[in-house]
Amino acid sequence: MVGVRLYLAQRLSAMIMAPLVLVHLVVVIYAVQDGIDAHEILTRTRGSVWWATMYGLLVAAASVHAAIGLRVIIHEHSEITALPLNILTWIIGLALLTMGSRAVIAVTL
Repeated sequence: MVGVRLYLAQRLSAMIMAPLVLVHLVVVIYAVQDGIDAHEILTRTRGSVWWATMYGLLVAAASVHAAIGLRVIIHEHSEITALPLNILTWIIGLALLTMGSRAVIAVTL
């Protein structure tokens, strides 16, 4: 049952990430082509609830997606048992969420 829930969580996180990654890529391409520098980008993103929400969702979805993916890889290539693997997955997910959230806060607040 845990495997099914993890499978569904990873698929749901991918469905959330897909459009957000596309928006991010379009914005990056636009910024690069127009020669926008870091100062101008921060001027546009500071205080923006929309950007904070978009990137916050992206970070949350990516954290879940990556933690589950790494869990599968670690399980396939090691002999770690279920409990330590679950703990490691949570640590990875929370670390990614923490680092990503700090980046979102730095760019939007």
